[in-house]
Amino acid sequence: MPCLTFLIALISPRLALFCVLIFSNDWFGKAYDSWFLPVLGFFLLPWTTLAYTVLWNIDGRGVTGIEWFFVGLAFIADLASYGGAAKARES
Repeated sequence: MPCLTFLIALISPRLALFCVLIFSNDWFGKAYDSWFLPVLGFFLLPWTTLAYTVLWNIDGRGVTGIEWFFVGLAFIADLASYGGAAKARES
């Protein structure tokens, strides 16, 4: 599932989140305590939400060590997409 999620995420992180919700075995329930954070992440930080959810469920031990680096990269990708959109609106 993580490889397929990555391939779909290349098209759209929100589509990948939707596919994880539909086809996974309760990955969001394992990674988050409530429904609020994944929904908020779907709209505001889709790359970060996807990275955290997938990395949490890869081996069942949570996000530890170097995995936080990848969550941080996903956060930077989210910020870069907002920055790129703002720059495109300026021109």
